[in-house]
Amino acid sequence: MKAEFTAIIEKAPEGGYWAMCPEVPGANGQGETLEEAKNSLREAIELILEDRRADFFRGLPEEVIQEKVIIE
Repeated sequence: MKAEFTAIIEKAPEGGYWAMCPEVPGANGQGETLEEAKNSLREAIELILEDRRADFFRGLPEEVIQEKVIIE
């Protein structure tokens, strides 16, 4: 799945960078460089979305209809 999210990146007072994603509450990252902060944020987004998806599907009845919806 390909998706685009917004990364809000700030310099951290103690050095390095903080990164946050407004579209995914709770997703944030940090790193010594901009690239490290973005990679850390990317990993946080992936983990949160995987967890939310698994949590949602847990306990669904077997007869529900599941189909893909593509957003471009």
